[in-house]
Amino acid sequence: MCGIAGIWGQSDEETVRTMTRRLAHRGPDAQGILKNPEGPGILGHRRLAIMDPAGGDQPIRSAEGRRAIVANGEIYNFRVLRSRLEDRHRFRTQSDSEAALALYAERGPACARDLDGMFAFAVADGGDLFVARDPIGIKPLYFGRRNGDLLFASEIKALAGCAEDVREFPPGSWFHSRVGTRSYYEVPDRAPVPRTTEEHVALVRQTLERAVRKRLMSDVPLGAFLSGGLDSSIIAALVRPHVDEFHTFSVGIEGSRDLEAARVVARHLDTVHHEYVLRSEEIAARLPEILFHLESFDQELVRSAVPCYFTARLASPVVKVVLTGEGADELFAGYRYYRDYEDSTLLRQELSRSVRSLHNVNLQRVDRMTMAHSIEGRVPFLDVEMIELAQTIPPELKLKRAEGAQSTEKWVLRKAGESLLPGEIVWRDKEQFDEGSGAVGLLSETVDGWMSPSEATQYAERHPEARLRSAEECLYHKILCEAYTDPAPVLGNVARWADRPVQIQPERA
Repeated sequence: MCGIAGIWGQSDEETVRTMTRRLAHRGPDAQGILKNPEGPGILGHRRLAIMDPAGGDQPIRSAEGRRAIVANGEIYNFRVLRSRLEDRHRFRTQSDSEAALALYAERGPACARDLDGMFAFAVADGGDLFVARDPIGIKPLYFGRRNGDLLFASEIKALAGCAEDVREFPPGSWFHSRVGTRSYYEVPDRAPVPRTTEEHVALVRQTLERAVRKRLMSDVPLGAFLSGGLDSSIIAALVRPHVDEFHTFSVGIEGSRDLEAARVVARHLDTVHHEYVLRSEEIAARLPEILFHLESFDQELVRSAVPCYFTARLASPVVKVVLTGEGADELFAGYRYYRDYEDSTLLRQELSRSVRSLHNVNLQRVDRMTMAHSIEGRVPFLDVEMIELAQTIPPELKLKRAEGAQSTEKWVLRKAGESLLPGEIVWRDKEQFDEGSGAVGLLSETVDGWMSPSEATQYAERHPEARLRSAEECLYHKILCEAYTDPAPVLGNVARWADRPVQIQPERA
């Protein structure tokens, strides 16, 4: 996990250095600047050393010196790629990013399809620039313009004041300076495949196990966030056999359901468990920092970012890599509002849309909160193979409806994890991170003390463009604006989790 930045069109080294300084939290281990030797442009990098800590500093140049790469993320299949390429390319490091550089040299923009991982990277290729982002948008990337030049960076804050027209670079896409932007991946919207229930359950378990194993790739200590909910608990259970000393991390208010459930899982899996008790005064003190890193005022996103921030802070002194359960709710119908979809086709379509929307909501939260503390978050549920399998599972196996009883969300996933965990965890009612940890209650106390309802009403009237929905969101917007000298690029890229299409049920005969 790292931070990348660059400019293409002129050699403005000072601007790139400014951008990389603003990304220092993403990469405290090393920094690098490379002036393109064959054209106008500069690449910048801040490194969090995960693979080849001693020899993998970036930018990485090809052996002949023509090409160079700066990358953020992990290429999980780099060893397979390297074995296919090393008879034609001389590798200088054990970095996974160097395999992406060699693959680009052979396949050009088509290389993006062959990369299995989470990534955002830029390659200087003589007088050309190539940029690519992973299929789901796990790793962030933003573009901006200045006097005809192209600027890019891992976070919006790096571009604020340095570029205009700052926009998110689309997931599953690549850019080439001579061709423009092209899409290479879209989340599939597939009809369910006829299998027995047992076959669906077995495939979920097998596919998730493969997704977890590939994400154990690390030359530094690795652990997992553990809320005690189904998603993080299954991930922790699948990691445990492969890690001798496995650290897990949980936060919540005193007596919260998350802390209690996480202790049950930690004892069951025999992990080295760490926990932190949240307090309202500390949330209030850290809220400006959380919003600065999050780059959003969206109410739902901030609520989930608060416990994520403190969990990442808890993990940071112990490990450099954490696995999380992000994506399971969107794949397997975990949120409450999914119960409103009585038509299975509409539910399937909404789940697919939810996955496509993750890049600038929940995945933004995971990336920013972990990187605020210089650790890398990995999301096994959002493995491309896992996503494609989930599209083939009938919605009625995800959201199990019973006559006269409450629907059971993520039913097929619960069955897949039934042999891994205690029953009280497998069949625990779904709670969002902010609810189970108790953070949402502490946030309410904070908001009540900072902004009155009348102040919020007046504030919302002054900012109609923001569509502020509550006193809580007004406060977040105000704090975010105060965190930046130039907040416009950040405000212009805030996605709204609540902006979902209104579903229309088909008329009944």
